[in-house]
Amino acid sequence: MTRSSERGVALILALLLILALSALIASLTMVSQTETWSSMDYRLMTQARYGAESGINKTVNYLLNNYSAPGTSGGDALASYDTAVSPVTVLANNQPVVLSADGTVSANYPDAQVESGFDDAAQGTMAAGGLGVNYAASAELLSMGQVSVYGSPTPATIQTWRISSTGTVNGSPNARVEVSALLEQSVTPVFQYAAFTTNNGCASLGFSGGGATDSYDSTAIHYQNGTVVTQAYGGDIGSNGNLTSSGSTTVINGSLSTPRTGGGQCGSTITAWTSNGNSTVTGGAIELPQEMNYQTPAAPNPLPPTDAASFTKSSGCNDVTGCTIASPGVLLAPGYYGNISLSGGATLHLAAGTYDINSIGLSGNSTLVIDSGPVILNVAGQSVTTPIDFSGGAVTNAAMDPSKFQIQYAGTGTVKLTGGAQTSALVYAPNANVLFTGGTDWYGAVIAGTLDDSGGTAIHYDRHLKQTTLYTVGNYMLDSFTWKKF
Repeated sequence: MTRSSERGVALILALLLILALSALIASLTMVSQTETWSSMDYRLMTQARYGAESGINKTVNYLLNNYSAPGTSGGDALASYDTAVSPVTVLANNQPVVLSADGTVSANYPDAQVESGFDDAAQGTMAAGGLGVNYAASAELLSMGQVSVYGSPTPATIQTWRISSTGTVNGSPNARVEVSALLEQSVTPVFQYAAFTTNNGCASLGFSGGGATDSYDSTAIHYQNGTVVTQAYGGDIGSNGNLTSSGSTTVINGSLSTPRTGGGQCGSTITAWTSNGNSTVTGGAIELPQEMNYQTPAAPNPLPPTDAASFTKSSGCNDVTGCTIASPGVLLAPGYYGNISLSGGATLHLAAGTYDINSIGLSGNSTLVIDSGPVILNVAGQSVTTPIDFSGGAVTNAAMDPSKFQIQYAGTGTVKLTGGAQTSALVYAPNANVLFTGGTDWYGAVIAGTLDDSGGTAIHYDRHLKQTTLYTVGNYMLDSFTWKKF
């Protein structure tokens, strides 16, 4: 073979190398373009999802702030709906209840004004760079019912909505994402805690001087030497603000629930718990997702008189209408009374029913006796700074069932409480300042604006309260999020 047969090999190798490099460059270009398109798709999908979530939030805002549920003030008639099925249907056409601002979802709501308001509120456009993100939502009513709310003369309508919202970006390429969530409201026992305070500041809830909590069960009471045997658990407490406790003998036999976090001194930063002097919370702290909302109880209507209804050990009824002589003391029938005051060893008996009063005060070792229940003491507190003052006497509820004696107060005054071996009651005063005095024992539960147990009172929570029909309606919760892209 001669050397002339190898002519042109270098050119062929160069061409092959150029071909290989061209293929590599083309591959890199494709990868780069694919990454660019993938990044753009992800960005558009994310923008579309944010738009859809905006529709969810707009819908929630409308339902919470601009919508009146059927059966409530401003709402349409509850009788227009079949609430025995899920989803709830409109009786007129037997179709699910739907509010819609989405042109692809048909609305079906009996009140045209409500549907129009929803349509205006639950759609819109967001700016995203040089593009616009459109969103539109719809809401389907899954369940609806009414529940009696503690302290309120009118029932509340409870609903569960399934909200769906679509976010769309019209570009090149297009993006469309749907987000769904449930908006629901729970019904819970109003007295879940031995003590709860609605104030969200420092020392909203205070225990010192040996103040403590534990629990018992009023349906299965055991006595030892005439005293109810309690258990060193279940005495849970809670606050929208801070617990401040002190003293080694201050023991909370339960947990502390609050939306606040952390410990240490409470100031510009509100902590969950400020402990001084080795006080103890055996169950630790539980962080609430949001503040607890307790509805202000309805004031007496009409308001009670403001005249005096005074009783002493030897005074008899003093011409008070509704009063009869009892042994010992006097008996008041359910009704309207002014400023009730007991002094000089007086004994006042109350029987089952509602007492709408302006104020009540016990002094001079007087006694308030609950003969039968439930007794509901609805206090107005007109022109009185301390509308409830038990500090100078005793309350006797021998049944040891706190639901037999319920005290409701809507105002912001001071409530003074003192316990005893047979003091069993529920206090619902979510705006008031409650002060425990005199130590001893309180069997039941207290809901207040603020609470100060510096007198060493032991609050014994009745665990049976979680099984009673005394309900409150919790805050709305948005949960069960799902999403999908198209």
